[in-house]
Amino acid sequence: MLSAGDRAPSFSLPDDTGRTVTLASLKGRTVVLYFYPKDDTPGCTTQACGLRDNWAALEQAGAVVLGVSPDSPARHAAFRAKYDLPFALLADEDHAVAERYGAWGEKSMYGKKYFGILRTTYIIDGTGVVRHVFEKVKPKGHAGQVLDVLTA
Repeated sequence: MLSAGDRAPSFSLPDDTGRTVTLASLKGRTVVLYFYPKDDTPGCTTQACGLRDNWAALEQAGAVVLGVSPDSPARHAAFRAKYDLPFALLADEDHAVAERYGAWGEKSMYGKKYFGILRTTYIIDGTGVVRHVFEKVKPKGHAGQVLDVLTA
């Protein structure tokens, strides 16, 4: 897991339109990079819609919001359209970026262990340095926590 002060690993991922997004292309901008398990599931929808509902304040704070999950660009496009999400969703289908960010690991559900996305959000400054890490994110109210850090 990355910590505040660490250099954010570079990435190059397709978004929901098939366009490639890189961290380097966002130099000079504050990036809210949030890792979530799966499109169109209850928790992930709550988290995404919370960010959507706080979009004006996030933009005013100068943030670029990017959601990352192992879903395909096509699945991201359907999720984004269904909930009118104003930010890009990035497809990390082989979870290589999630692994570099420490957002991939062992999980447990109903006593079964498996590997998957660890719901984590990183705030990365315009120089590519991690400024804040939210681990074990609870979807409800997360947008407000992000805004608190961005506007502090």
